[in-house]
Amino acid sequence: MTFLQSLEHYNGIVNTFVWTTLGLVLLLATGVLTTILTKFFQISHIGMWWKNTIGSLFKKDVIGHSKDKKSISPFQALCTALAATIGVGNIAGVASAIAIGGPGAVFWMWVAAFFGMMTNYSENVLGIYYRRRNADGEWSGGAMYYLRDGLGKLKGCKWVGKTLAVLFSIFTLLASFGIGAMGQVNKIVLNLESAFRIDALANIQVFDGVSLYAVILGIILVIIAGLIVLGGLKRIANFAEKVVPFMVVLFIIGSVTIVAVNYANILPAFKAIFATAFKPVAVAGGVTGALIKTVMVQGFKRGVFSNEAGLGSSVMVHSNSNVKEPVKQGMWGIFEVFADTMVVCTLTALVVLTSGVYPNLYAPVGSVTDSPTMVADAFNTVFGFWNIGGKFIAIAIFLFAFTTVLGWDHYGSKAWEYLFGTKTVKLYKVLHLVTIMLGALLTSSLAWDISDTFNGLMMIPNLIGVIVLSPLVMKITSNYIKRKKKGADVKPMLSVFEDIQSAHEKELSEEE
Repeated sequence: MTFLQSLEHYNGIVNTFVWTTLGLVLLLATGVLTTILTKFFQISHIGMWWKNTIGSLFKKDVIGHSKDKKSISPFQALCTALAATIGVGNIAGVASAIAIGGPGAVFWMWVAAFFGMMTNYSENVLGIYYRRRNADGEWSGGAMYYLRDGLGKLKGCKWVGKTLAVLFSIFTLLASFGIGAMGQVNKIVLNLESAFRIDALANIQVFDGVSLYAVILGIILVIIAGLIVLGGLKRIANFAEKVVPFMVVLFIIGSVTIVAVNYANILPAFKAIFATAFKPVAVAGGVTGALIKTVMVQGFKRGVFSNEAGLGSSVMVHSNSNVKEPVKQGMWGIFEVFADTMVVCTLTALVVLTSGVYPNLYAPVGSVTDSPTMVADAFNTVFGFWNIGGKFIAIAIFLFAFTTVLGWDHYGSKAWEYLFGTKTVKLYKVLHLVTIMLGALLTSSLAWDISDTFNGLMMIPNLIGVIVLSPLVMKITSNYIKRKKKGADVKPMLSVFEDIQSAHEKELSEEE
C-alpha cells in the first residue's frame, strides 16, 4: 500500500467516525438546543434580524469602512465570512450530494441550514462576547477563546477548556490547509483546465497525472493570493466586499435564468426533494434505513461544508467587526447561513434538478454518476453556444473558491496566533501559500476527503463549547431584546471583560 493509499484508508476511518457517529449528532443537537433556548429566534424575530442585516446595507456605520484601523465594518465581516463559506461546496458540493444521495439530500441540507442559523448565531454572539485585542491591537475572537475563557472558567473545567481550545486551533490550521487551500484550488484548476483548455500545456506531463497547465495555474494562484493575504485582514476584507456581492448576484441571475427556462420542472423537482428525503429509492426496490442515513449524511455534510455553521470558523472574522453588541453580529451569522444555503445552494440544486442533467428524479440512490461537470452541463442546456455555460461555471468556481482560500487564510492566521503568538503569523501565511500550490497538484478526491475530515474534527470541540455556553447565549439574547424591543433599562451584556464592557458602554451611550 502506497503512502497516498494509506492516507486515503485512514482518512476514511476518521471521516466516518466524525461525520456519521459523533459529528452529525452533535451538530443537530446544538442547532435544536440553541433554537429552543432562543425561542426559535430565526423565525420569531425574523423581522428584526432581517432589518439589522440586509435591511441595514445602506447605513454608513454598517457598510462604511471602520475608523478603527484594527477592525472592519459588519458588512466587510459578512463579505469575508461569505467569501470563505460560498465556495466549491455551493456548486460541486451540492451536485455531489444530489448524485450520491439523490434529490432528498437537498431537504436535509435545508434542515441543517435552518438549525445551523442559530448555531452560527450562537457562535458569533460568543465570539464577540469573549473577544479581546491581540498584541497588534487587532480584535481576536473565536471558539478557542470561548472554550478557554468560557467553558474553562466553569468549575472543574479549566483544563478541559484549555485542551479543547488547543485542539480546535490545531484542527483549524489543518482545515485551512484542506478546505482552505487544497480542496478549493484543486477544483479551480480542474475546471479551468476543462473550460479553457490549452492543449499545448495540458498535454505536457510534468510528472505522473500533473500537467504543465496545472503547475502554471498553481503558480499564478499563489502569486495573486500572496499579494492579497500578506496585506492582512484589511486587504482581504476590501477584496471580499468588492468580489463577493458581484459573484453572488451574477450566479443568482444565471441560476434563476436556467430555472425560469425550465419552469415546468420546478414543482416536480420540489416534489422529488420532499418525497425522496424520507423514501429514497433503492436499486432493488423498497426503502432501507441505511439508504435514509446516506441521504441525510450527504445533506448534512454538504450543508455544513457549504455554510460552515457549527465549525466555529466564520466567528473568527465576525469577531473583527467594529460592532459592540454581540447579538447584532449574531444576526449577521443568521443571514450568512440563509444566503449561503437557502439561496445559493437551493438555486444550484434547482439548476441540476430542473435542467435535465440529472436523468431521473427518482433514480435509485447511488445509481447516478457523481459528475464534477453536472452544474456546468446544466448551464450549457441554456447557454450552450461556445460553451458559455461551462465557462461561466468555471469562472464562478474560480471566484467562489479563490475567495474561500482568502477567507480561510484569516481563520488559519487566528488559529496560528492563538497557538504561537502574533509575531510568527507571517510564517503561517507562507505555509498556506505552499498548500495552495499542493492543491493544484493533488488528486481531486483525496483533497476533498481530507477537507471533509478536518472540517469534522474542527466542529467537535466548537460544538461542545456552544452547547455548554448556550444558556449564556440565551441570557445575552434576552438582555438585548429587553433593551431594544421592550425598552427596559438594564445593563447591556457586551463583553466578559470589564474594561471592554465599560469602553463599549461608553461608546454606545455616545452614539445614542
